[in-house]
Amino acid sequence: MRHRESHRTGRIGWLRAAVLGANDGIVSTASLVIGVAAAHAGHSEVLLAGVAGMAAGALSMAAGEYVSVSSQADTERADLDKERHELAADPEAEVQELTGIYVKRGLEPELARTVAQQLMAHDALGAHARDELEMSAELAANPLQAAIVSASSFAAGAALPILTIILAPQTRVALTVGLTSFTSLVVLGALAARTGGAPVVLGAWRVAFWGALAMLITAGVGSLFGTAV
Repeated sequence: MRHRESHRTGRIGWLRAAVLGANDGIVSTASLVIGVAAAHAGHSEVLLAGVAGMAAGALSMAAGEYVSVSSQADTERADLDKERHELAADPEAEVQELTGIYVKRGLEPELARTVAQQLMAHDALGAHARDELEMSAELAANPLQAAIVSASSFAAGAALPILTIILAPQTRVALTVGLTSFTSLVVLGALAARTGGAPVVLGAWRVAFWGALAMLITAGVGSLFGTAV
């Protein structure tokens, strides 16, 4: 019977973008509207600030993730091109390089050289990409995926404080948004940790702590200056 294993490394790309987007959507939008509400702005102004923050934030997240991950992808392609050139120019040196890597990992020199030769005969560039450059298809940069996931998750996260503004009593918008957003951050951190295989309590705590700190600071700024910020 064939042994099958399920690992979480294939989720790293989209999970990072999704958690970052949703967390930023909740924290930045909630902090913005709490700061505006604390400055004694009207209900319509608070709602407008939230919607504008959601639109601007989602587009900013998409652009930022696309540019950032594109730069990573460009670097990966450049490294592969360089490795391809080195394989064509001096294949024996590349065999020795791969052999040295396997020796450091615990193989006997003769066995390490045999393994290197056989892997390079099958897929030389793939062997060097995996074992020398530590690149893999599962972890390869995907700019478009990162941009779409970040923007959509930011919008989803930002929608929560906006919906709370609509439903909450006008006199308690800041408090209601703060409590709802804090609870959502706890849930988000726990789900992200569980999906990634990390401790759930730790994941929930670190997401909720920084989110709560951001909301408290912006509430203080709004109250201190008495103007929409």
